Amino acid sequence: MTDAPTGPPRAIALSLRGLTKRFGATLAVDRVDLDIPTHSFYGVVGPNGAGKTTTLSMATGLLQPDAGHALIHGVDMWRDPAAAKAMVGVLPDGLHSFDRLTGGELISYAGLMRGLPRETVRERRDDLLAALDLDAAGSTLVTDYSAGMTKKIGLACALVHAPRVLVLDEPFEAVDPVSAGAIRRILQEFVASGGTVVMSSHVMALVERLCDHVAVVGHGRILAAGTLDEVRGGEDLEARFVGLVGDIEDQRDLTWLRQS
Repeated sequence: MTDAPTGPPRAIALSLRGLTKRFGATLAVDRVDLDIPTHSFYGVVGPNGAGKTTTLSMATGLLQPDAGHALIHGVDMWRDPAAAKAMVGVLPDGLHSFDRLTGGELISYAGLMRGLPRETVRERRDDLLAALDLDAAGSTLVTDYSAGMTKKIGLACALVHAPRVLVLDEPFEAVDPVSAGAIRRILQEFVASGGTVVMSSHVMALVERLCDHVAVVGHGRILAAGTLDEVRGGEDLEARFVGLVGDIEDQRDLTWLRQS
């Protein structure tokens, strides 16, 4: 786990106030308030359908909220999107990329779209391909990538402009253990240098290992938020999570599955 720095309260990297989103009759996100401090590795956990992805999408400019505000280092995402987006790198879950480009071309495209000089883009592209063990796949079309490789190239695109805040939706999903170790090192070094990582995950052990803060989301609301120890309250995170969101109500006895 990343050590939480001591001293005076830190500035806020990402502030959500009253974020709300409906899809028809479904209230997906219900007036979410959350402050994520700078220089933190922040985990966002919740069951499927809890509103995690919708909340992060509104926070990063991918989905417009029905109400509320999202601020990146004090800049309102929806009032000054260009300035806010310049400070954030995003790895969405399941968002389609330009997969008819090669991996190297996709990183270059992301860097040029961010306004970086071509020479800077070339240098950073090569650094990221090497760091994420994608050198050999740099000239391969993204459409031919595995799920894990696609996740890594998406992370490279989120990193190329050296953002102040990274928002990552399930960054380790489908990633092999060796690549996962490389990603962990990159993210931990980013936080150690003063950056902020916000990561959603279903894997409680991973959140406990990496994160110093955590928020538990359920039914479109924040059920608990704070430092990892504050949220755990003396339990392991999985037990605390189940206590907050509830266990599966209908515990059927599937006796027909038994082999003897």
